[in-house]
Amino acid sequence: MTGTRRFGGLLAGAMLAAALACSAQKGKDDGSTRSVGSVISRTPRDTTTPTPRDTTPDARPALAKLEQEARAIAKRDGCATTSACRTAPVGWRGCGGPRTYVVYCAATTDTVALFRKLKALEDAERDYNAKSGMMSTCELRMPPGVRLEGRSCREAPAGP
Repeated sequence: MTGTRRFGGLLAGAMLAAALACSAQKGKDDGSTRSVGSVISRTPRDTTTPTPRDTTPDARPALAKLEQEARAIAKRDGCATTSACRTAPVGWRGCGGPRTYVVYCAATTDTVALFRKLKALEDAERDYNAKSGMMSTCELRMPPGVRLEGRSCREAPAGP
């Protein structure tokens, strides 16, 4: 009988230990309950704050307007020689450097106003690119060649 009592006592002790181990325990952070060793448990509540919706106005229309204004200042007509034809950098790419170039005639263009406007555009695009995480290709964009067609400055075709 002693063996049976001992076995019964061991069995009861094992059952008590198993019951304690498998009993629900209170979660520390989220108030949910979990069973030790259980495969199924409640998913903790999402306590993260929702990301606020970006309410800043879209800067792209303002950037387009600045570029349009700069291109309106750049006059192509009125040059007598190709040496009076120039190029100026336009905008700023995410990886750095101008997006493109504008061709103009230095004899008929208010270059101070043009470069002031192009600088405002560059600054605005740098800011937009930084805030939006804008990425771009990182090749070096060289200014195009220029040619005189009639009395109008034009971009020279690329190539030999």
